[in-house]
Amino acid sequence: MAVSNAFVGCPKLETLLNHHSPSSSSSSTLQTPLGLIGVPRNNRVKRGLIQRARCELSPSDSASISALEQLKNAAADRYTKERSSIVVIGLSIHTAPVEMREKLAIPEAEWPRAIGELCGLNHIEEAAVLSTCNRMEIYVLALSQHRGVKEVTEWMSKTSGIPVAEICQHRFLLYNKDATQHIFEVSAGLDSLVLGEGQILAQVKQVVKVGQGVNGFGRNISGLFKHAITVGKRVRTETNIAAGAVSVSSAAVELALMKLPESSHASARMLIVGAGKMGKLVIKHLVAKGCTKMVVVNRSEERVTAIREEIPYVEILYRPLDEMLASAAEADVVFTSTASETPLFLKEHVETLPPACPEIGGVRLFVDISVPRNVGSCVNEVDTARVYNVDDLKEVVAANKEDRLRKAMEAQTIIAEESNQFEAWRDSLETVPTIKKLRAYAERIRLAELEKCMSKMGDDINKKTTRAVDDLSRGIVNRFLHGPMQHLRCDGSDSRTLSETLENMHALNRMYNLEKDILEEKLKAMTSGQQK
Repeated sequence: MAVSNAFVGCPKLETLLNHHSPSSSSSSTLQTPLGLIGVPRNNRVKRGLIQRARCELSPSDSASISALEQLKNAAADRYTKERSSIVVIGLSIHTAPVEMREKLAIPEAEWPRAIGELCGLNHIEEAAVLSTCNRMEIYVLALSQHRGVKEVTEWMSKTSGIPVAEICQHRFLLYNKDATQHIFEVSAGLDSLVLGEGQILAQVKQVVKVGQGVNGFGRNISGLFKHAITVGKRVRTETNIAAGAVSVSSAAVELALMKLPESSHASARMLIVGAGKMGKLVIKHLVAKGCTKMVVVNRSEERVTAIREEIPYVEILYRPLDEMLASAAEADVVFTSTASETPLFLKEHVETLPPACPEIGGVRLFVDISVPRNVGSCVNEVDTARVYNVDDLKEVVAANKEDRLRKAMEAQTIIAEESNQFEAWRDSLETVPTIKKLRAYAERIRLAELEKCMSKMGDDINKKTTRAVDDLSRGIVNRFLHGPMQHLRCDGSDSRTLSETLENMHALNRMYNLEKDILEEKLKAMTSGQQK
């Protein structure tokens, strides 16, 4: 019996055979009917044996071995009996230094190319890339967990120039349910430095947007990311986890706005003294709260210009340090964040300033996030001034962090529920190949029997009769398939029904020998994916 052409000369299949076929002596021979074709390590000799087997096997050997039986005996059939695994190979701010993450980072424009290269690996069926400033994570659907991880890690090493051993020291690996839970936590903001932050959800959405239409961003991985978006939205809506400042700079802005009348938030005059890291964060948080105009006092204009270029849609006015008091006289809220070792504002400086505008009650707010302090405590003695320092802000931050941790616990309940739903959906996909193959099997029989029937009826049959016979055959097949199809479909919401469905699927695969067709389809898909 000739060995099927579909499996010879296929690079991806030959690699699978290399991994799974048992080695033999240097004089490899064709063994007994239930045995194996011995495959030496030398690829050229192995290919020669397979090609020679195609020519030498006679019809009398038909009971001995087929191409698919060779694969099964070589343990390759586990690709039909074992479901492919969802795997995450990642490095994040929690596990790897920024220098390594920079080298591994993949620009958004390169994601489709990366997906294509990853799916060209022997044991990878689907892929996605989540690359941000805080994380570099590759999600794949792998035929083999161990070999899939090995291939992806080697690919990461090749593209970044970082040795495999070094990547292994800093990477984390998650499989199936753990991988699902991880991306759901990431999307919900539970894995971020700032618990509940919203930027990561937008980045997960971008993965789906870029992946649309990309060959390799397949049903399982795209379904995972789409479900992660749903989880991220649900967590934020039902727990409000993003509410409340959890950093000193965001707490400074939140506290200032709490002390101002709500009606004055848009009109209050803001002054930021210091354009370093903390000052820049204060500016960004003010912008996030809707502030569109502010004055920044700094020793040099260079940093202010850089911030202005980064946020071009906001009016940021620069004032030199010697105009600090004059600028404070025109401000309602003064944020200070400089490295000065001596106070910039003392009682004698502030008491000479005119009162703040009447809309905010005439009291000027000083929010000091510097250590050492930029505003002396004596300023509180001035009736038209109020001072808040880092200790005041820490109470706000601690309260908000505690609140977010409580909300994170609530979020975990949602994530567990959604993870179960996603796993049930994946389980329900298992029957799809069987449904297709069973329909194809029935259709082949229908067409064969229809052809026999039509040949017996002669050539003088009119179109109406031909159509009637064809419709009759289709109707019989559809009625026959209705029962099996009903028992192969479930929505995954009932674990008992799902378990029974999978049992039915395996039974039908055995009865109609559909596993051979499914294996051949998988291998052909892998081959075509590699050739593309």
